[in-house]
Amino acid sequence: MSLRRLTAVIVKELRQLRRDRLTFAMIVGIPLLQLVLFGYAINMDVRGIDAAVLDQANTARSREVVAEIGSSQVLNLRYQLSNPQQMGSLLRQGKISAALVIPRDFEARLESQGSLQQGRLSQGRLPQDRLPLQLIVDGSDQSVQASARQLASYPLPGWASRQGVELVNFYNPERLAALNTVPGLIGVILTMTMVMFTAIALVRERERGNLEMLITTPLSPWELTLGKVLPFVGIGLLQVTVVLLTGSLLFEVPIRGSLLELYGASLLFITASLALGVFISTLTQTQFQAMQVAVFTFLPQILLSGFMFPFAGMPKAAQWFAELLPLTHFLRLARGIMLRGAGLIELWPEMLTLLVFTVLMLSLAVTRVSKHLD
Repeated sequence: MSLRRLTAVIVKELRQLRRDRLTFAMIVGIPLLQLVLFGYAINMDVRGIDAAVLDQANTARSREVVAEIGSSQVLNLRYQLSNPQQMGSLLRQGKISAALVIPRDFEARLESQGSLQQGRLSQGRLPQDRLPLQLIVDGSDQSVQASARQLASYPLPGWASRQGVELVNFYNPERLAALNTVPGLIGVILTMTMVMFTAIALVRERERGNLEMLITTPLSPWELTLGKVLPFVGIGLLQVTVVLLTGSLLFEVPIRGSLLELYGASLLFITASLALGVFISTLTQTQFQAMQVAVFTFLPQILLSGFMFPFAGMPKAAQWFAELLPLTHFLRLARGIMLRGAGLIELWPEMLTLLVFTVLMLSLAVTRVSKHLD
C-alpha cells in the first residue's frame, strides 16, 4: 500500500465534497436539525392541551375549581360550553382534546365526602359514578391520555389527597397503542415512499437523458409534471390499502368514519407528497442528492407532526412550523376519520391546507421545469 496514492485519493474525495455544496450542507444540516428538534421542540411534558369546560353547576366552588385547574397549565380552557352536544362536536372535529365536565349536583357530591371521614365508604373514596368532576379525553392521542392522568388525582377544595376527577377516554377506552399508531403509520409510510420515489425517479430520468427526449416533445411543463406524478398515485393508494387491511386483521383498528372519505384524504395527501418530491427533483442533480434532501424533509415531518411526540408539548414556534408540513394535517385527518368518526366537512381546514400545499409545490416545480426547458 502506498501512503502517497492513498493520500491523493483522500484529497480528491475532499475536493469533490467541497464542490458538492448540497452534500456538504446536508452533512452539517442534519445534525443541527436533530439537535434543534430534540433539544428545543421535543418535549414530553405536555402543557396547554386545548380543552373546553362544561360547568353545569355554575356555583362559586365550581368556578374556583375551573380556575385552579386552568392555572395548572395542563389544559388550555378555550371554550365555555352550555350542553354536552357541543362537547361531542368539538372532540370529533379535533378542535379540543379534552373537556372538563362539572355536573349539576357538584355541591352535593362534595358534601358527600363527609361519609368518607365517618368511615361509611371502606375504600376511602367515592364510587366512580359519584366523583365530583369528569374529564373527557380524546383517546386517539396517547400523549393526551398520559397528560390528562396528571389531573385525575387533582385535590378538590376540602378534599386534599383524594381523587376527585373521573377520567373517561373517548374513542379508545382500552388505551390500545395500535389505535393511535396505525393511522399515523399510513402518513409516515406515504411520506417516506412517495417523496423519495418521485424525487429519485425524476432525477434518474435526467441522468439517463430521458428527460431531454421528453422536453423535445410538444408536452407542456404541466403535462410533463403531472404525467410523472400520477402513476405513483396508484402505488400510494395500494400502500394505504395494505396498511388498513393489516391494521384491521392484526390489531383490530376500526374505521368509524367513511372509508371513501378516508381514501379521499389519503389521495390528497399522496398528491401533496408527490408534489414535494417533484419539487425536490428540480433542486437536485443526482439520485444521491435527491435521497439526501428527501431524508432531510422526513425528519421534521415525523418528529413535529405529532406522530412520535405530543404536538401540544412543543413550543409555539415549532407548532407554527409544523403547520406547514403535510403530515401534520394528514395525521389529524386519518385519526379523525378512523377513530373519531369525523367527516371531511368537519375536518375541512386540514383538507384546505393540504390542497394549498399541493398547488404551491406543483406550481414551484413547474416554474423550475420551464426554466430548464429554456
